Amino acid sequence: MTLAFLLDFLRELAANNHKSWMDANRAEYHRARAVFRELVEGVLQGVQDFEPEMRSLTANDTMYRINKNDRFQQSDEPYKRHMGAGMTRGGRHAPWAGYFLAIEPGDSWIGVGKWHPESAGLARIRQEIHYNSEVFHQMRQDADLLRHFPAGLEGERLQRPPKGYDKNDPDLEWLKLKDFTVFKSFSDADVLHPDFVKIVVADLRAGQPLVQFLNQALAEE
Repeated sequence: MTLAFLLDFLRELAANNHKSWMDANRAEYHRARAVFRELVEGVLQGVQDFEPEMRSLTANDTMYRINKNDRFQQSDEPYKRHMGAGMTRGGRHAPWAGYFLAIEPGDSWIGVGKWHPESAGLARIRQEIHYNSEVFHQMRQDADLLRHFPAGLEGERLQRPPKGYDKNDPDLEWLKLKDFTVFKSFSDADVLHPDFVKIVVADLRAGQPLVQFLNQALAEE
């Protein structure tokens, strides 16, 4: 696996982010994507060892397009500066919590959880936190989770209490969350380390209780 080639390609893309350059370098793009696919295959195999419900997934089921095509992209550049994958039950666009990987020179990262759940799912997660706060706090304060993701649970928050919750609720700051995620960043040297896949899989495994908590909430009607 030539991850150095992938990083080099993404650096060049960041410096030449327009269609004419991509058209002229299409062969290099496909080679870089093949390298990323191999990386995802290794990580996905590790995730499938502790997430049996994902064993039917292939790397192609998890990999995002490099074209910018959603409302969250603020730049007018046509291509993302990273390659990413979302390992969730049902594939990258499924509504479940899961495991995420992005490779970008100087800004690679992994994430676990659920980012921007739709409104019904968000309401179910808040309800689960409210009804099972002891389980929630044990999960988010778990020593193994915090060893791998020292910043802990984080995400965008509402300014005011969500509808239906009291401003004096002891869990208000957690109920205000709009995202339920943990993240870890990696340097380019980390990405090029021969044990990078093993390190990533170990990190993601530590986040499994968060995924289980969120998916239990999302599955409830």
